[in-house]
Amino acid sequence: MHEEKHFKQPAFVRDLIIGLSDGITVPFALTAGISGAIDNNLIIVTAGIAEICAGSISMGLGGFLSAKTEEEHYYNEQKREYLEVENIPDRERQEVKDVFAGYGLSESTQELVADEICKDKHVWVDFMMRYELGLEKPDSGRAHRSAFNIALSYIVGGLIPLSGYIFTSSSVKGLLASSCITIVCLLFFGYLKSKVTGQNPITGSLKTTGIGIAAAVSAFAFAYFFSHKIV
Repeated sequence: MHEEKHFKQPAFVRDLIIGLSDGITVPFALTAGISGAIDNNLIIVTAGIAEICAGSISMGLGGFLSAKTEEEHYYNEQKREYLEVENIPDRERQEVKDVFAGYGLSESTQELVADEICKDKHVWVDFMMRYELGLEKPDSGRAHRSAFNIALSYIVGGLIPLSGYIFTSSSVKGLLASSCITIVCLLFFGYLKSKVTGQNPITGSLKTTGIGIAAAVSAFAFAYFFSHKIV
């Protein structure tokens, strides 16, 4: 028996990817940069926690506003479609036919299907929203869930590079431990992310890890160079 397998939670996974991607990379780069300037794990950890707090709030609000914007856009377009169905029904009916014409249906079939769809104004508008504008009705609770998912995943991701400094006594040891832990997590996260999104998992894993390493190395080099130049 054939069983179709489709992923049913793309929004949740998108939030998770957004939160973890920045949550791992940004604190990793920040703590690496600070460790290039000072040898004090307490300051590094404190700065890292402050960044995680600020970053999670910022990212969570960003996710909330993004979802709210999508929701407002949908309902604004829906209102416009209702007005067009009321005021210019002939043109809107032709647009229904045009959709099916694009699938190669005959003129008679287009007429038949358009007649059925246009009997119900709500079905008609829903059809136009989905097939003319490519918009799906948003989940009313999406904005709050998105904010929570992104913020929480950012916090979880941020604690990964920070853990290397919590259990070590110097910034050098902390950076080494943090780098090892974070690189392993980036490889694993990049692999899973690529599998879920249908990309090559090996390539995706290496890309994700490469970005994180590049950000951390750049931050460390910049901070080390300028702190030693000033001193």
